[in-house]
Amino acid sequence: MAVDLRKSVDEIQAIGVVPKILETVAAMTGLGFVCIAHVTEDAWITCAVLDKLEFGLKPGDELDVTTTLCEEVRDTGRSVIIDHVAESTQYAEHHTPRIYGFQSYFSIPVFRTDGRYFGTLCGLDPKPVKLSDPVTVSTLHLFAELISKQLDAETRQQATRSDLLSERETAELREQFIAVLGHDLRTPLGSITLGTELLALKLNDPALRPIVERIRRSALRMSALVDDVMDFTRGRMGSGIRLQLRRHDNVHLTLEQVVDEMRGMHPERAITATIPPLLCLHCDPERLAQLLSNLLANALVHGSAGAPVQVEARDGDGKFVLTVSNEGAELPQDVIDQLFKPYWRAASRAGSEGLGLGLYIVDQIARAHGGRIDVASSGGRTSFTLTLDNQQAAGS
Repeated sequence: MAVDLRKSVDEIQAIGVVPKILETVAAMTGLGFVCIAHVTEDAWITCAVLDKLEFGLKPGDELDVTTTLCEEVRDTGRSVIIDHVAESTQYAEHHTPRIYGFQSYFSIPVFRTDGRYFGTLCGLDPKPVKLSDPVTVSTLHLFAELISKQLDAETRQQATRSDLLSERETAELREQFIAVLGHDLRTPLGSITLGTELLALKLNDPALRPIVERIRRSALRMSALVDDVMDFTRGRMGSGIRLQLRRHDNVHLTLEQVVDEMRGMHPERAITATIPPLLCLHCDPERLAQLLSNLLANALVHGSAGAPVQVEARDGDGKFVLTVSNEGAELPQDVIDQLFKPYWRAASRAGSEGLGLGLYIVDQIARAHGGRIDVASSGGRTSFTLTLDNQQAAGS
């Protein structure tokens, strides 16, 4: 059987109401055989059948189309309805009733909603039955139209399901590839970083030190990008951002270290920090450092180069709050609404780098800690604020 014919059978079989339609048509007309057939120039194939006459046809079985009256329906696009073959001037001597032994018969064309011919809703019986009653004819045409609409609805749903499945499989393969690639990149990047550190210790030529330092910073930046991709992949594949929660009594030192590192990487920019000592939190210090580093990187890229980036941490009123602010153009609400989506980047000044994952990971780290990130932008100042419930953060 040709693939396209098998597809037609599957399309009809997928329509849940088809058996009920056939039962209703058989009960309404009194015919012993009712079916839906797909009819082409060369083939007649059973798609669904109710057979009380024991013809033996089942879905997928074919008949010679030239032996059927459905060939006439296909060619003319008009229904054929016969109450009594023996009394019909047109069909009394026709070969089809003799071949299949029927006296009453109907065949209603079924079209797709775009006008293409699909086949017929047809039925027959060896005894004569009054089928040409206007109500019966109208009802049969309504059933054919219902099949047509259900056929195209099911086809669209199948196409949508197929597209979704293909997209999901592609996304999973892409994320698995990214995870493997990220894992494999860690080793050479670690070797480059270690090698530059060793070179820096042994170099005697001061002119080469900036070159080695530039290589080291590039390797560290690539390593940070790999970490971002790995975090994103884990999050999208269901495991989420991994935390190692513990009581940390020197949160201020962790935050100050991040600020110092960013100052070293961006000596041309001013970063001010107000971080009180003796901050104690129940958190993942490394992830908290990653969050602050990503927020600072974002502020340095998108903030005004002539104004300092400000970091402020405070602990009080049952909350731990960390804010990173920068001067610059005010962000419209539609931009703010997109900020934490992966791979999304707002227009920024020339020289911006990254994959557009930094703020997405910031949001995921905040959520994993049971906190939230808020964005405020007005009067030429934009602030990102992490808020953690101190009851949860302190583990009390």
